Amino acid sequence: MFNIVEIFDSIEGEGVRTGQLATFVRLAGCNLRCSYCDTPYAHSFGIGDSMTTEDIISKLITIGNKNVTITGGEPLGRPGIVDLVKALVERGFEVNIETNGSKELDKFFEDSFDVIVTMDYKLPSSGMEESMCLENFDKLQNKDVLKFVVGSEEDLTSIKYILENRYKNYVNIYLSPIFGSMDPKRLVEFAKELRHMEFSNVTVQVQLHKIIWPVDMRGV
Repeated sequence: MFNIVEIFDSIEGEGVRTGQLATFVRLAGCNLRCSYCDTPYAHSFGIGDSMTTEDIISKLITIGNKNVTITGGEPLGRPGIVDLVKALVERGFEVNIETNGSKELDKFFEDSFDVIVTMDYKLPSSGMEESMCLENFDKLQNKDVLKFVVGSEEDLTSIKYILENRYKNYVNIYLSPIFGSMDPKRLVEFAKELRHMEFSNVTVQVQLHKIIWPVDMRGV
């Protein structure tokens, strides 16, 4: 059984599938408390509706999107999460897993199933950088996303250090401004700086759903 905060039909607001229709499955509970979190209503464990894998699949079939994003809260480390993803893939869904970077990526996500892992690296402005699992850098593949949510110049310094010391130059790097705190134009300039450092696989993104709908609107 899974505690589900919400399942909703929308578009991918960020990442490699930006703008594509997708169904979001938001699990309850997160082990981090990032300063800029935009889903605090999903922090607590045990809230929401209890749903089985078949309950979730039935809902997804009713909605009708091929793309499914599993998010939270924090989905990794939950009992049964691997079996849920396996069941979704076997039913023909294309799965993206959003994880906060603090939980070790199971070997399952490396080579058993064709899923996208979108992994945050929490920067200093989040207040959670010390919680990051650095071993995960060795498990990401070229289909996956390493996402940096940026709110300060200190964050940019941290990104350079991480890329120079942990990055293996194959995963997709995404830079996302904290909404209302970082000017996206600064991230464009920073992407040019990274290019000169020979990090060319960089995408500057904004949260598209916060442009289309009110910034605090749920279920979008």
